[in-house]
Amino acid sequence: MPRTVRLLWEGHAGGYGESAHTFAYEAFVPDPVSSIDPVFPLSVAESIAEAERAVRDLDVARELSGLEALSRQLLRAESVASSKIEGLRLSHRRLAKAVLDPAAADRTARGVVGNVLAMEQAIQLGARADTVATEDLLELHRILFAGTEDERFGGRIRDRQNWIGGSSVSPRRAEFIPPPASEVRPLLDDLCTFISRSDLPPVAQAAIAHAQFETIHPFADGNGRVGRALIHVILRRRAVAPRFVPPISLVLVANASAYVEGLILYRTGDLAGWATRFAHALRDSTVLAARLGEALAGLQAAWREVAGRPRRTSATQRLIGLLAARPVIDINTAASQLGVSYPQAREAVLRLEGAKVLRPVTIGRKRNRAWEAPALLDLLDEFEFEALTPTRTGEPRRPSPGKGSGRRS
Repeated sequence: MPRTVRLLWEGHAGGYGESAHTFAYEAFVPDPVSSIDPVFPLSVAESIAEAERAVRDLDVARELSGLEALSRQLLRAESVASSKIEGLRLSHRRLAKAVLDPAAADRTARGVVGNVLAMEQAIQLGARADTVATEDLLELHRILFAGTEDERFGGRIRDRQNWIGGSSVSPRRAEFIPPPASEVRPLLDDLCTFISRSDLPPVAQAAIAHAQFETIHPFADGNGRVGRALIHVILRRRAVAPRFVPPISLVLVANASAYVEGLILYRTGDLAGWATRFAHALRDSTVLAARLGEALAGLQAAWREVAGRPRRTSATQRLIGLLAARPVIDINTAASQLGVSYPQAREAVLRLEGAKVLRPVTIGRKRNRAWEAPALLDLLDEFEFEALTPTRTGEPRRPSPGKGSGRRS
């Protein structure tokens, strides 16, 4: 059974308000999960199986075959949404500019780019790892914070008590208090043993692993983003999602209260209740992914028409395919990615500029010249805006950057 540990919070001499008080508090310590053998009611098992089928069907959908750019845009959509849950809001235009020129990125953009890189590492880890170790999770966390103002915290298990909600100076009014620091490493090692199993339904395994990680809350910051990346480690490792990342964070941020309530269900022992919510969110995310894929395919077809139907092997045609994954680009990047000379890349870029597919922009303090695909950036922000409509609760629509703001950033 889960247990609580009664601890003493030492007030700070000379402090004020809550920071000056000494008081007892209780930290929650979850059960180990390495050997758990969950048994679900039939209705819950059916929801889990349905979600797995939906993710597998997304990967083999005929209408999405050959749409390599969808994989990258889904990964970015997942990263942006996962960051949004933690209060980092960023338009896809700003993200694309930050990816092209990291030195010009502001604090928020660097944070979201770090989430993209951590998500990419999670996908690679899932693709290559027979087993997952605590050090792998620390590496995800290190990548998340690399190059940010909080880089010093990256890859380090917390060495003090943390908490969720309430005051920032003490856990007196906290909504949830995770295990004390001394319990964190053994719980993470146990969790990694669980993640390395292959005898559980993958969706149930991802649901349990994510909720257990969030309950442990092993880091000073970044727990939510690493915990959601962990979902994709499992889905890729278990070969449920070998091509496309289902953007489950988009569904979770749209239904934030239901997400938090689901994690509370897990901590109170209602594994079936949490697994059901998780499976529904995952299934809903595959619908969003397919919708984005269809929109990208339609936009690429429109680009080919306005560009005069370039030859299949031409630099212009290949640049159209590249733009769907890199909506802000410069000529050097285009030449490198396409494997062509600078003049050939320049000719392709200017042809698409003439067709109104691209428009010139400047990036960074040095005002470097680049080009953006405005129709794609608008499509991505519109997709996110529509996706943030709650799917299973009556919560109001979440705001999304770039929609109705009248600004381009």
